[in-house]
Amino acid sequence: MTTIERPLPPLNADERTTLESWLEFHRVTLVMKCEGLNDEQAAATSVPPSDFTLIGLVQHMAEVERNWFRRVLAGEQAPPIYDPEADPDGPDGGFDLAEGATLADALATWRAEIARTRELCAARALTDTGRFMDQDVSLRWIYVHMIEEYARHNGHADLLRERIDGTTGV
Repeated sequence: MTTIERPLPPLNADERTTLESWLEFHRVTLVMKCEGLNDEQAAATSVPPSDFTLIGLVQHMAEVERNWFRRVLAGEQAPPIYDPEADPDGPDGGFDLAEGATLADALATWRAEIARTRELCAARALTDTGRFMDQDVSLRWIYVHMIEEYARHNGHADLLRERIDGTTGV
């Protein structure tokens, strides 16, 4: 049974509160999928040919947070975390596990990226923009995209966790 509390997003709130609450809901969901697993379990792949792992998903979401909020929204020169040689303008990586990768380390890195995200977003309006593919992209659009990104990958995490120990439904 989970020990992590996942607050339900408010049912009738302003737009920003709604977006940020749903994003947080999905962030907590990812943590819940990893709760109670050791490194070997969290590094277990789903089924061939997929090499998805829960550690890899957490690492990937750290890269996604970094890309959309630091690079795109804030315009920071933030190199990829897990493959420093990768093109920062290329697809978000992080799925591959380095030897000795741990769930605790992946979660710590991911949480640090979320903390930076919160700092960057706090003083911005939903209409503030960054640059993506030579176009302006609003914080509102980025929030919606991130909710979608987490929801999709939490579906992958559901399947991974069920394969590891049968846990479903969180």
